[in-house]
Amino acid sequence: MNDVVLQCESLTKEYQIGPEKVRVFDDLALSIAAGDMVSIVGASGSGKSTLLHLMAGLDLPTSGRVLIKDRDLASITERERSALRNEYLGFVFQFHHLLHEFTALDNVLMPARISRKPTQEDHDYAMSLLDQVGVAHRAKHKPSELSGGERQRVAIARALVNRPQLVLLDEPTGNLDRTTAQSVQSLMLELSEALGTTFLVVTHDPQLAEQMQLVLRLEDGLLSPE
Repeated sequence: MNDVVLQCESLTKEYQIGPEKVRVFDDLALSIAAGDMVSIVGASGSGKSTLLHLMAGLDLPTSGRVLIKDRDLASITERERSALRNEYLGFVFQFHHLLHEFTALDNVLMPARISRKPTQEDHDYAMSLLDQVGVAHRAKHKPSELSGGERQRVAIARALVNRPQLVLLDEPTGNLDRTTAQSVQSLMLELSEALGTTFLVVTHDPQLAEQMQLVLRLEDGLLSPE
């Protein structure tokens, strides 16, 4: 049986908007095992990004628990959550969020710099990731010198540099043309197979969603298989 990487238990999230409380979801449960490839789909405003933020500890639930490696994110300090994120999670967003003043290689190494002084092994691994995503020849280029697809490939390499247990992707192909999006989709599948990385993707893209092993729909606060 695969190890559980992330688990949501009885998850409820409410927001206070003026005099009213708005409940995004209620008693939501989800378990993600090592090596899983999961997509979450749903209409705009259904709470997909909110759920992703809860899973990452960027926001905390009203009630219930999010467990990463059996640690409840709400029961530890923000510093501990940040350290846990950096060690166990990788992130890829619709907009690459690369640092414009740094090269592609330096951007990939950034998560390693946050937790430690990068070693030659870190440098070599970052270069190997850039090679795997097909942009090693652009390692010394800054984001402004890269195409949209190349920037997203660099962002994927950055998400993998700390060898995370789980990579969370929020609309990773939403800002790309169809040809480039398909290339990034294929890349994710190859990396999952080669590295055994667990991927959880929030997306509006049906073609990307269908490439995952499990497709879940978030609707009316409930997660259900497609």
